[in-house]
Amino acid sequence: MAAGETLTRADLAESIHTKVGLSRADSARFVEDILTHMCESLSRGDNVKISGFGSFILRDKGERIGRNPKTGVEVPIAPRRVLTFRASQMLRDRIVEAD
Repeated sequence: MAAGETLTRADLAESIHTKVGLSRADSARFVEDILTHMCESLSRGDNVKISGFGSFILRDKGERIGRNPKTGVEVPIAPRRVLTFRASQMLRDRIVEAD
C-alpha cells in the first residue's frame, strides 16, 4: 500500500487471506466480526485497547457555552460523548521511523 492511500476492510481481509491462509470469505467475516465486537463494546460505554496499537477512549463532555464566530452570539453546546484514539508508544515509534 502506497503512502496516502486509505486502508479498507477489503484490504485487511486480503492481508489476512494472504498471510494466514484463511479463505477470502472467512477473512472478510473475521474482519467484520472484530469491527462489530469493537463497535458493540464502545456502544456499551467500554473503552477498547489493542496492545501495541492504541486505545479507543470514550469521554463525556459537559455542556458549555460556545460562540458563533460569524455573529459573536453565545450558543449553548449540549453535553455529548466523544470517541478519541490514543496511539500506543509502539505505534508512535513506528510512525516516526517511517518518515
